[in-house]
Amino acid sequence: MRLRSCAVVVLAALLGACSSAPPIADTATPTPEATEAYREARDVDCQAAGGTLQRLGRLQREQCVIPYADAGKACSRKSDCTGQCLAEGELVAGVVASGTCQRDASQNFGCRQRIDDGKAQGTICVD
Repeated sequence: MRLRSCAVVVLAALLGACSSAPPIADTATPTPEATEAYREARDVDCQAAGGTLQRLGRLQREQCVIPYADAGKACSRKSDCTGQCLAEGELVAGVVASGTCQRDASQNFGCRQRIDDGKAQGTICVD
């Protein structure tokens, strides 16, 4: 009986040791000056890479948009481009087609139609 009581105490101690500490709330909020300094540094880095900061998508998240070197080049598949090979105008999905290489990542939003393996794909719209 004594061994059993001892085992219960040891198991209870081990179980107690497995519990996690309560989460610590992060109360640090960036100052407006720190936020502005971060934004300016990010803008400088983006411009140095040849891009501009733009608000994109439904959430209007600010992103560095860098033009693709092959933007506007004729293409018939994604592998022809750094970005996507996009149709000019609306085509029936499955028809033989060619397109142009995507200008930059901002064209990932809104409606677009890709060209893959020389054929028009379905139109997709992204917010």
